Amino acid sequence: MAESWDDLRIFLAVSRGETLSAAGRTLRMDPATVGRRVARLEQDMGLPLFVKSPQGYALTEAGARLVPHAEAAEQALSLASEAVRGRSEGLSGQIRIGAPDGCANFLLPQVCAEIAAQNPDLEVQILALPRVVNLSRREADMAIAVSAPTAGRLVVQKITDYRLHLAASEAYLARNAPLNGVGDLRGHRMVGYIPDMIFDKELDYLDALGLRRVALASNSVSVQFQWLRQGAGLGIVHDFALPSAPGLRPVLRDAVSLKRSFYLVRHEDDRRLDRMNRFAAALLEGLRRELSRLEAAVDATATGSAAQAGPRGGSGQNAGLSAT
Repeated sequence: MAESWDDLRIFLAVSRGETLSAAGRTLRMDPATVGRRVARLEQDMGLPLFVKSPQGYALTEAGARLVPHAEAAEQALSLASEAVRGRSEGLSGQIRIGAPDGCANFLLPQVCAEIAAQNPDLEVQILALPRVVNLSRREADMAIAVSAPTAGRLVVQKITDYRLHLAASEAYLARNAPLNGVGDLRGHRMVGYIPDMIFDKELDYLDALGLRRVALASNSVSVQFQWLRQGAGLGIVHDFALPSAPGLRPVLRDAVSLKRSFYLVRHEDDRRLDRMNRFAAALLEGLRRELSRLEAAVDATATGSAAQAGPRGGSGQNAGLSAT
C-alpha cells in the first residue's frame, strides 16, 4: 500500500515536534486535525506509529523504521520541485536558520535583511535559541553553532572566528573600583550565563578568568547585554555587538581577549539542493563581511580612545589572559 506524500508530511512533522501542537504550528494545521490524520495513517498501515502519552508522541519501532523512507520522499519532492522550476536568478520559498542568540541578535538580522532585499520571493526565519538547534528534527533548515558537531549526517563549514572582551558601561566604571588587571575583577559584580545552563563549553567565558560566581546571570545573551547597558555590572561581550551600544566600552582589552568561531551546519542531503547551496553561500559571505565591518569599527574606536584611557578600564599590564 502506498501512502500519499501528505500523509508522510504530517507523520514527519509529528515525529520531529513530538506533540500535535508543535506539528500543527509547523504544518499550519489545527492540532486536532493533525491527530485525526495520524490516526487515519496508522489505521491504513495497520500498525501504531506513535506511543501517545501526556508528554507527547514518541515513535514506535514501526514509526522509527518509517522515518528514513518519509525523509527520502521529502528530499525527492524538493529535488523534483527544483528540477521543474529550474534555476532562477532569485531565491524563493521559506528558509529557517537556527542560531545562538548573540549571533541571532547582532549579526543575522542585517545579513538576512540584505539577502531578502535581493530576493523578494524569499521568506527568511531566524530561530534564536539559547541551546543547540536540533537539525535532525528539522527545527531549522540550517544552523549556526559555536562548536562543530561531530555526530549525525551533517555538513559543517567554518564561517569565521570572532572576538570577545570584557565590557562595562561608562556609568558602571565611574562609580566602581578601578580595573588595573585581571586580579581586580573579583571586586566587581559580574554578568554572565547561568552556570548550569551553559549549553556549549565554548560559552564558559568566566571559567577562563578563574571566576566562579556570577552575580547577575541569564541564559540569554540579550538579557546579559541589557544588564551591561544599564550599568549593572561587568561581563564578556562579543566585539560585534559593541557598536549597538555606544555606552559600553571594552576594559582590560589587552589582558583579556577571547576568540571563538562560528560554524554553519546543514543536513547532508541538502547539499543536493541548489536553492540551499546558494542561500548558504550568500549567508557565509554576508556574515563574514558584516562581522569584519563591526569588529573593525570597535578597533577604530579603541585606537581613537587609547590616548585617553586611564587606569580605570585600562589595558592591564599584568600577565595577559588570552583564550582561543
